[in-house]
Amino acid sequence: MTLPISVISVSGTPAECGAAYGAAAAPLIAANVRLYLQRFRDQAGLEAADVRAAGAAFRRASIEVQPRVAAMLDAVAEGAGAGVEEVYALNGRTELIYGTRNDGDGGCTSIGVLDTHTTTGTTLLGQNWDWHPAQREAMVVLQTRDEHGFEVITLAEAGMLAKAGLNSAGLGVCLNMLGSDRDGPRAGVVPYHVLLRAVLEADHLGGALRVAARTPRGASLNLLLGQAGKAGEYGGEVIDVEVVPGDLGWLHPVDGFITHANHIETALPVHDRQRDFGGASLFRGARARRLLAAIMADRPDRKVNEDDLKAVFRDHGGFPMAICRHVDEREAPLDRAETVYSVLLDLDERRFGLAEGPPCGSKYGSIRLGQS
Repeated sequence: MTLPISVISVSGTPAECGAAYGAAAAPLIAANVRLYLQRFRDQAGLEAADVRAAGAAFRRASIEVQPRVAAMLDAVAEGAGAGVEEVYALNGRTELIYGTRNDGDGGCTSIGVLDTHTTTGTTLLGQNWDWHPAQREAMVVLQTRDEHGFEVITLAEAGMLAKAGLNSAGLGVCLNMLGSDRDGPRAGVVPYHVLLRAVLEADHLGGALRVAARTPRGASLNLLLGQAGKAGEYGGEVIDVEVVPGDLGWLHPVDGFITHANHIETALPVHDRQRDFGGASLFRGARARRLLAAIMADRPDRKVNEDDLKAVFRDHGGFPMAICRHVDEREAPLDRAETVYSVLLDLDERRFGLAEGPPCGSKYGSIRLGQS
């Protein structure tokens, strides 16, 4: 089954990949720039000149810390005929909108399951990505193959380089936005989505964790990371890292799996902004954990499959602000959110699955790396 969204497949050096992606997605990138310029103004009080100045600072930091990713992103702007500062601002939209506050209920519920606890013997990651409904119109699946043959496939907002995805080394990532009192503008930080792309460029789990820990950042985020095992030699691994400016905490699987939402669960010495406004995050991760545990408890082998993860991602407990989130028409238009897409990754099969959200009304399509 094909994916419910267009796949842009490019190859070559980072600059060649970026230029081809920018050209192929030029109308979507232009629309996304317009969408976010309005959002920056309405939600953060930033005028176009402020946005360009922030984008220029993000670009300088990215070139210094992640030059290959920066080369790709520079070329995206050139290929799309877009302003390079505005494209970097897109990739730093989390910092610009939520850099000094986090008064929304930015969703996302993530799950990772070790291969020892799946019926297929493969490592699974997945998530519901909750965001503004209008964003569905400016999304792509980006598939890249670099000059060394290394492949990445990822969901992306047009003009960005990454979101949830996996690579040809069997490494995958899902993510959840966090908020802490350390978030805010500062010199030398790499934008959220550039960091994500750099993680996906790592060819082993330790390398991805080095990227997460060492990249200077101005926003808090949660990364659920996993890597496939090697048949007959060793199994897969899953770890969750909560990354805040200047620190990180980590969680390991319990009973073979991890779940996470949008609040901090480790003992990081920061104030979690979720405490200031509450919201569905306070139960979504725990509910996903209980739902999976109940499925395992009913089976002699205590293992789950992709259909079980899909069932959790379609759960409506706490509706409308559920794991499968739906728009609440009582909220102000800028505050409305729903599950825009649901992602399901089989790291051993190198398979990227996607359903248009909310997933309760959609089927998951999938492709493997190497396909387009």
